[in-house]
Amino acid sequence: MQLHLKKFTLPLNHTFSISRESHDFQDTLIVGLTLNGQTGYGEATSNPYYGITTESMIREIEAIRHDIETFDFSSPDTFYRFLVQNNLSNFTICALDLASHDLYGKLLGKPLYEIWGTTIDHYPITNYTIGLADTATMVSKMQERPWPIYKIKLGTANDLQIIRELRKHTRAIFRIDANCAWSAKETITNAPELKDLGVEFLEQPLKADDWSGMEKVAHNCVLPVIADESCIVASDVEKCALFFNGINIKLTKCGGLTPALQMIKEAKSHGLKVMVGCMTESTVGISAIAQLAPQLDYVDMDGAMLLKQDIAQGILIHENGVLEYPKLGGSGITLL
Repeated sequence: MQLHLKKFTLPLNHTFSISRESHDFQDTLIVGLTLNGQTGYGEATSNPYYGITTESMIREIEAIRHDIETFDFSSPDTFYRFLVQNNLSNFTICALDLASHDLYGKLLGKPLYEIWGTTIDHYPITNYTIGLADTATMVSKMQERPWPIYKIKLGTANDLQIIRELRKHTRAIFRIDANCAWSAKETITNAPELKDLGVEFLEQPLKADDWSGMEKVAHNCVLPVIADESCIVASDVEKCALFFNGINIKLTKCGGLTPALQMIKEAKSHGLKVMVGCMTESTVGISAIAQLAPQLDYVDMDGAMLLKQDIAQGILIHENGVLEYPKLGGSGITLL
């Protein structure tokens, strides 16, 4: 195989803020794997919360470039096992794993969802994320992009007032993501009014390791709670099943499509709702998520919608939330 690496800095339409950070640009690494005239693409973004930079991922990949390029590629599963043996970060593994899946599907001439035995007859509508800002700005962002489901980033002393104000301007479903900023008491206290205001569920309200707090929430919260920061890899799913109603899988955090498929199966075996989320990826990463959509209860794949300028073609998300899948095999990605 031939290996190609390219770093991009993706400009965002608006400053994107959550409870712990803000940014106007997103650094991302695109990996290309070429074999027999076909190129598969994968992506992983930088992430300060997890100590990941594009430079750190490039260093890891370059250290095993020869081994990658001489690997006898036959399937994403065998390639993933090879990657894990090299002690790479999950973000780095993700970029390579996504590229291998896209390549594999292109070599077979089939989309991944078909290879996995699913169809695109039914899939959840993605939410559109409203980053944390002053209330007027958040209202303006909603009005700029009318959408049936919004994920609202919170984590302030005025969170209930924000949702009261946003509700005046839309009848859309709300999902709340406090990104670990609330206490158990806040979560339990806020939930009844949030439910009345049309909130569907709460995502990761408590710190990732606050299991005693989550036990209180599990027994007393009137809204479903979805794990994000508490559920990184497949081995986290069983514990999360004791405290959460569902999990949000991030491809970058778990290591790509291969472990994500395992996490979906594991979560469903425990009766959990399954969501896959994004990290403000370009259409490269979002197109990989789209291949999983038929297996999901919820999906957050609006990353490329938040960009001022994209770098790839693949899945198309129409204004009504309908997905238009590419004609190419794999994840159907081409770089612009």
